[in-house]
Amino acid sequence: MLRGKFGSKLYKGVLTACLALLVVIFVFPIAMTTIHSFKTPDEIKTELKPVIKSSDEEDQEQKDQIGEESKYVDLKLIPSKATLNAYYDILLAQPQFLLLFWNSMKLTVPIVAGQVVVSVLAAYAFSQLRFRLREPLFFAYIVVMLMPFQVTLVPNYIMANSLGLLNTEWSIILPGIFSAFGVFLMRQFMQVVPYSYIEAARIDGAGHMKILLMIVLPMCRSGMAALAVLAFIDNWNMVEQPLIFLKDAIKQPLSVYLAYISEDDIGLAFAASVIYMLPAILLMLHAEKELVEGVQLSGVKG
Repeated sequence: MLRGKFGSKLYKGVLTACLALLVVIFVFPIAMTTIHSFKTPDEIKTELKPVIKSSDEEDQEQKDQIGEESKYVDLKLIPSKATLNAYYDILLAQPQFLLLFWNSMKLTVPIVAGQVVVSVLAAYAFSQLRFRLREPLFFAYIVVMLMPFQVTLVPNYIMANSLGLLNTEWSIILPGIFSAFGVFLMRQFMQVVPYSYIEAARIDGAGHMKILLMIVLPMCRSGMAALAVLAFIDNWNMVEQPLIFLKDAIKQPLSVYLAYISEDDIGLAFAASVIYMLPAILLMLHAEKELVEGVQLSGVKG
């Protein structure tokens, strides 16, 4: 008995330590990015000089003279002189940042909304309707979902060019709405909806739309929340699509802008990264309650 209790406590202790270590590993980059956004550019360059590639020959010579000490980064958790200059420059002195932030919203929000609607409708058809070639068609969805992004990039480009959508937001929004992953995810949730509920609704004369809205969707809220969060994060961080489909830099999203911030504006890079992370973090915190409720109600669905 004592050995069993000791083993259980040891297991819980090791598991807790491992989870705490994972939390530190994942939170550390976010914390350091936030802290460095309040530091002066000179302080940031001094701390990160060993990992910042400089094109200046004099800086390179000084770096070689420092020797072994330059191989280590001396990170400070508290800024020597806290400042909001980086946020002022990003939000007020550089209006193009807000424009690019709005571009990201214009691309991401329609994709997420459209993807949820299309995925729910397609998943209902695959899970509740009986029609010919249903399984082969769903297998095709799985194959498309497993394909690398680069495989579908060329067909999407050819189609956008044929429709005259290149250099417009629709060249990115339309392919993003019809996501195979969203259909797969929602179908998995809808398959566990008790068939007796749907059969009873049909006996009462309910049609497919009423069954979907009144029975299926309320039981799949956690699935829609998970899909919305995953779709938002995936499309909020997209880089390849805007670079290929949007030729005008003024139409590109914020994710592309971050890649072009030079080392001379390293302070702006940290501040821009913090602002860039906020929508995804806030959405995740807001959807956490729905996700937890979905897990708690999963036993009722079965």
